[in-house]
Amino acid sequence: MAKGLIPPEDVGGRRWSAAVVEEVEGRAAEIRAATDGLPDMGACRAAAVLEERFEVRVAPEVLAELDRVGLIECVGEYKGHALYDGQALADFADRTALEKAKHNGRLLNRTAAARHLGIRASDFDHLTNAKWLRATTWVHSGWQRRRDVPCVALYRLGDLEVLLAHPAIDWDEIRATPRGRPSPLARLTSRKPAEV
Repeated sequence: MAKGLIPPEDVGGRRWSAAVVEEVEGRAAEIRAATDGLPDMGACRAAAVLEERFEVRVAPEVLAELDRVGLIECVGEYKGHALYDGQALADFADRTALEKAKHNGRLLNRTAAARHLGIRASDFDHLTNAKWLRATTWVHSGWQRRRDVPCVALYRLGDLEVLLAHPAIDWDEIRATPRGRPSPLARLTSRKPAEV
């Protein structure tokens, strides 16, 4: 679908008609040559390609980070899963950018994110309630009974590190606050009294 080599699904936006499939089959060699033999693919397959090329472990969420920084673009989806540009994947050779994406794109749940910041979970909740930090994605829990709605928020490590460097937050004060005491971050969400 990237570069217009394969047209979008023409039957209800969900599949291709026989005429389109036949036309694309007739151009298979042209499409292979234009994409260097790598078709657009999902995050798991793309991560496997990068693992083989760089001989390091690559988690599928790294592809979302590489898309975020404009190196391997998400070009569509298939059955609700992101598809990444096969040509960009074939051309990608930047080990430093990959390592940075592996670090910044790492996803942490609420508990691990609070631990990374060195704060209590209740302090972390003030950051999210004040919208200083937003979940990157939501996933299903292994304990979840209903599978139709993801319920576990995951946070991007790169966003946490931006917060750690924010000059408006006194991390030492927050970390020194004992259990049972209100968080200094509570002022982020406290309402101002109504003006008369």
